[in-house]
Amino acid sequence: MKTRENAQMGQGFIRVWLPSMPVAALLGLIAGLVTLTGFANAAGGSERAYTVANFPVQATAKNAVAAKKAAIADGQSAALRSLLKRIVPVTAYGRLRQMGEVNAADYIDGLSVRSEQNSSTEYYASLDFAFQADSVRQLLRQRGVPFIDEQAPAVTLVTVSMGADGQPERSAGPWGEIWKSLDLKNAISPLNVAGLRATIHADVLAGLAQGDAARGMRILSSEYGSDLILVAQAKVDTAANKLNVSVSGRDGVGPMNWSRSYRIYDGDVAYAMELAAVVTLGVIEGRWKAAKARQSGGLQALAQPASQFRVEVLFNSARDWYRLQRELAGLDGVGDFRVEAVSARSADVSLAYPGGGSGLSNALARKGYSLVEAGDRWIMRQRF
Repeated sequence: MKTRENAQMGQGFIRVWLPSMPVAALLGLIAGLVTLTGFANAAGGSERAYTVANFPVQATAKNAVAAKKAAIADGQSAALRSLLKRIVPVTAYGRLRQMGEVNAADYIDGLSVRSEQNSSTEYYASLDFAFQADSVRQLLRQRGVPFIDEQAPAVTLVTVSMGADGQPERSAGPWGEIWKSLDLKNAISPLNVAGLRATIHADVLAGLAQGDAARGMRILSSEYGSDLILVAQAKVDTAANKLNVSVSGRDGVGPMNWSRSYRIYDGDVAYAMELAAVVTLGVIEGRWKAAKARQSGGLQALAQPASQFRVEVLFNSARDWYRLQRELAGLDGVGDFRVEAVSARSADVSLAYPGGGSGLSNALARKGYSLVEAGDRWIMRQRF
């Protein structure tokens, strides 16, 4: 049999032209291709969240070599704590504190240096820490800590500095630069920072901040080429010595309209802006983690240890099987997914999921699927 393949690994797909062949054989071939392509992409999306980039480290010691060694050791521990807070819902942070000491070096996959400087006794650097995704997942599951490591759809974040007259400044200045310095690509809710375009007027921004999003979102979507846009406005209130921040628009969860004020201490506006950006990113990520936790049956279901079991997947066509396989294998929490056998109308698969079949049944019910126990396996079918 001759096939022609056009593989573009950067985009993660393979096109195959096939002559006529038995349905069962075709299904088996599709199963293999999906495993090699679609699921590799899905895994790659989750793996990205396990890199903590542009992380500052610093240490002082008796010599430069010792200072560098200490900075990296302290930095990887702090970076691991940052990673865990990134993927664990805030309502489960208490379980992180109960974990006790964890040797971060056991989970490091590698590091790279963005910038560094040192003296005879000091070392300063900005590093990227890559952690072993499977090892970190195993650690959290063993300790009963729920986590969400599936990244949200990327959102365009328009940063706006408001002047004292209430009009937007054409450059976001320090507010925009601070956002760009954060590790936004690896965040659970990735953000692409953009400046305010001249075609976006003050009335559009005012309408968004006041909850009148329909017109503003139409204009923003047209200008920025995306339906997922958040506008982060920052205004310094000199009289009250406060920084007022509002975020409005739409992210991967839905409409968002949130605001908060930050005290400016000793005139340090830059520090207040940095704190505001970090807190705001945490709020955006928290929305996504909360939504994904609900879809997976809640924190309790996610915290249960994963167990392996068999599922018989029922479908009507090769197209249905392709779709079901992608959805099932890509579901948050599913691990060790394997296709054991495929026939014309069903497939036997094995997988691991927190809480076993009962936990997976709750998660699939929210997506319109039925999963019921039948002897030594579970049977999955679409309910409508």
